[in-house]
Amino acid sequence: MDKMTTDERLQLQWANVLDSLRSEIGEDAYKSWLKPMTVRDFNDGRLSIAVPTRFMRDWIVAHYLDRLHILWSAENPDVTAVAVFVQADQGAKVAVVPREIPADGVRAKTPAVGTTVLNGFNYNKEISAPLDPRFTFDQFVVGKPNEFAYAAARRVAEAATVPFNPLFLYGGVGLGKTHLMHAIAWHIRQKDPSRTVIYLSAEKFMYRFIRALREHNTVDFKDQLRSVDVLMIDVVQFISGKDSTQEEFF
Repeated sequence: MDKMTTDERLQLQWANVLDSLRSEIGEDAYKSWLKPMTVRDFNDGRLSIAVPTRFMRDWIVAHYLDRLHILWSAENPDVTAVAVFVQADQGAKVAVVPREIPADGVRAKTPAVGTTVLNGFNYNKEISAPLDPRFTFDQFVVGKPNEFAYAAARRVAEAATVPFNPLFLYGGVGLGKTHLMHAIAWHIRQKDPSRTVIYLSAEKFMYRFIRALREHNTVDFKDQLRSVDVLMIDVVQFISGKDSTQEEFF
């Protein structure tokens, strides 16, 4: 007879989920983003996970929430939604965040294969990660090391067609690569909202590609990304050495 309490069973499932994610993303990423998370509550199918900071919540929602939900559903079919919240915000109104992620960091269980609904938001139509409202062209500090990259980014953002494609930004830490990518997306979305712009990390691209393979849904995955007007992949070095992911990306 199973004498485990509900909480003990939940913690065991959580340990299995973390072990699976750790094997996927590596020890360094695990320690940075996943180890600080703690399971706080499970009620009416909704699993609540607490994190120390708002930045960490936004990053986890953008990069790991899909996998968390899939792995939790495999461990416990009763899990229909996963919420990530800032510990300090518990019991208080959660601050407004960019529209690409829900205000409380909740993603509901997918109603069908190939369709993900995020608080009524069709994630198949817009899979972009959250954009930082501070990262605009107006807020970018132009200097000798990045002036050429800045000019190229402005050209991409302001022109309907550009003579160079793709644009590859390369440089050291802190020179503004991510800032410029966010600025391009903000500028295009404000100038012409009808254009589809997707910004995501290479890590998230890889996870979505792997999920498409597992769900035998690679055709939809390819069509989804090929149909956008502007596709931006950040931290592209993440797929170095991952031959199948590189091939699909190229």
